Amino acid sequence: MSLTLTLSGTGGAQLVPAFGCFCAACERARNHPQYRRKPCSAVVKFNDAVTLLDAGIPDLMDHWQPGEFQQFLLTHYHMDHVQGLFPLRWGVGEKIPVYGPADEQGCDDLFKHPGILDFSHTLEPFVWFTLQALRVTPLPLNHSKLTLGYFFETPHSRVAWLSDTAGLPEKTLKFLANNKPDVIVIDCSHEPRAQTPNNHCDLNTVIELNKQIGCPRVVLTHISHQFDCWLMENALPKGFEAGFDGMVIRVE
Repeated sequence: MSLTLTLSGTGGAQLVPAFGCFCAACERARNHPQYRRKPCSAVVKFNDAVTLLDAGIPDLMDHWQPGEFQQFLLTHYHMDHVQGLFPLRWGVGEKIPVYGPADEQGCDDLFKHPGILDFSHTLEPFVWFTLQALRVTPLPLNHSKLTLGYFFETPHSRVAWLSDTAGLPEKTLKFLANNKPDVIVIDCSHEPRAQTPNNHCDLNTVIELNKQIGCPRVVLTHISHQFDCWLMENALPKGFEAGFDGMVIRVE
C-alpha cells in the first residue's frame, strides 16, 4: 500500500489571507478560495489507518466523525497546531490517542482537562515507534517550543515532515542525510533572506539544507502571505514546490 499525505493546511498562525492585509496574495486568496491557507497540518494514510498530523484547524470535529481516524500526531503545543482539540475533547465515546513531544506545559488546560483525549503517548527524539505498521521516527526541530518533526517509513517509501523549524539541528540533519527521504515537507515561511529567521525557515535556508540531504522532492509549507507575494513573481528551483491546502502527496 502507498503512503499518502494530504496537506489540510499550509499556512502559519497568521493564515492567508491575513486579517487587515490587502497585499496581492491576500487579495487573491479572498477572491479565489483555492489560494487560502489554513493552519499547517496534514492527514497521513497508510493501509487503512488514518493519522491527523497536528490539529490547528479550529473546526476539526466538523470534518471528521468518530472512527474515521485512529490518532493525533502533534509536532508541538503552540495554539495554531492544537486549537482544534479544545472543543473536540468534550465529545463522548472512546479515548483518542494523542502522540507528541514530552512537553510538560502543553497548551492551556488540555492536560488538566483532556476529556476523551489520551495524552499519555509521549515521544522521544530518534526513538522510533509504529502506528498501524507505519514506522515513525521523531526528529527534534529548532523552534521556540519543544517541537518534533517526523520521519515516516514503509518498506517502499520515506517521507519527512519538518514543521515548525528554523534550520535543523545537526543530529536531525545527519539522520536525514543518512536515511534519504523520497519527499520532504518542510517549514518555509519566508521569502529568501540574508539570515535565517528565528523561528521558521526562509527559502535560502531550505535550499542549503537540501544540498546536504539530497531529497529529490521538497514541498514547502507553513507559508506566509509575504512569501506568497514573492512566489507570485518568482519561480522555485527544480525539485522544490509550494504546497497548497488539499495537496495530495502519494509515495509508492
